[in-house]
Amino acid sequence: MNERKNFFRFVIPSILAFALSGVYTIVDGFFIGQSLGDIGLAAIVLGYPIAAVIQAIGTGIGLSGAIRYTIMQAKECDEQRTCFGGTTLLMLLISGLITVLLLVFLCPLLHLLGAEGEILRLTAEYICIIAVGTVFQLLATGFVPFIRNMGGSTFAMTAMIAGFLTNVFLDSAFVPKWGMAGAAWATVIGQAVTMLAAIAFFLKKKAVLALPPLSTIPEFFGSVSKVAAAPFGLTISPTLTIILMNRFLLLYGNEQDVAAYSCISYVVCIAYLLLQGVGDGSQPLISKYYGETNINRAKAVRRLAYETSFAITAVCMVALFVMRNFVGLLFGASSNASQEVAVYLPLFLAALPFISFVRVTTSYFYATEKTKLSYALVFAEPVFHLILFLFLPLGLDLLGVWLTVPLAQVLSWVVSFCAKCRR
Repeated sequence: MNERKNFFRFVIPSILAFALSGVYTIVDGFFIGQSLGDIGLAAIVLGYPIAAVIQAIGTGIGLSGAIRYTIMQAKECDEQRTCFGGTTLLMLLISGLITVLLLVFLCPLLHLLGAEGEILRLTAEYICIIAVGTVFQLLATGFVPFIRNMGGSTFAMTAMIAGFLTNVFLDSAFVPKWGMAGAAWATVIGQAVTMLAAIAFFLKKKAVLALPPLSTIPEFFGSVSKVAAAPFGLTISPTLTIILMNRFLLLYGNEQDVAAYSCISYVVCIAYLLLQGVGDGSQPLISKYYGETNINRAKAVRRLAYETSFAITAVCMVALFVMRNFVGLLFGASSNASQEVAVYLPLFLAALPFISFVRVTTSYFYATEKTKLSYALVFAEPVFHLILFLFLPLGLDLLGVWLTVPLAQVLSWVVSFCAKCRR
């Protein structure tokens, strides 16, 4: 009973924190859709992958560093401070690199994502500001795992809520005046609020930043990046799906199909993030027991994570199915796009039970430093997506594009189930 209580003490704040991280862009989509309609929704969903990559990098690096930090604590190792400081330095360096690359290569990148004409202009307006605020977004998402692993799960949730409320308030004030630029500034400032709250937590905890010896920094960066690839991939996987869906929907359909998918992706990505919240919320306990070589207790936590994720999945499936006729209208989509949402959303809901299993299994593998297995699960889904996108639409046209995502997720579950049976 105490184990279950301890589990939910970590997992519930994590679930809420991940949900709020996904709501940032949904809030932008809501206000943009109300102001600019289908073209605004299409523009923001085309730009969303870039913002999501930034957050995924922060999540991956921060979670990797936090896992290392927790395992060191379990082994009573005195290298925790250098782990925290080295991870923070890595996030700062990468945020600067991302800002420069985005500002220099923005137009070619947006062309690659499928943006043209007015949509290109609107998306560029949004992403230029997101690029300038990269450091706030990356540190905000990267610090949250450290807060959680330092015993501040509830504070991590509070910091995310503060950023979210700031984003909502500023969206309502900025978007009617400045459109896409207003939505971008609201997102950046909201993330800055979360980052500042995290810094306040570290100061209170007296978490001193101590860098690793200069000669060991490259090795440290390499070891953190090695583990970071798995949580990064898990976070970015839905974004890769969005990129491919946008490209093939434009190829076999039109902007209305992209607008319909943007509404679906908004609500389904919230479900994905809730499930990832379960996996990453259980990570501190799993890593702690793994560091203590208590594998049975680590697997007991995993069982609780499976049960929780399946319960969340059931609630999401029922709630979103009942609301399927209203999702498009909520985001200001046209009546035709809203009808498409109602038709195709159930396909994505049907795959949620498979995704819930994959999310928890992957989190368990990278929490216990089984990097190869976690890589296999993380990147199986994008590979299946690409293969199916190349072949299904040839015979089924636009329907084949819509069927690709749920089928790829079922195939990913097969890989995940086989990997779990081996461990």
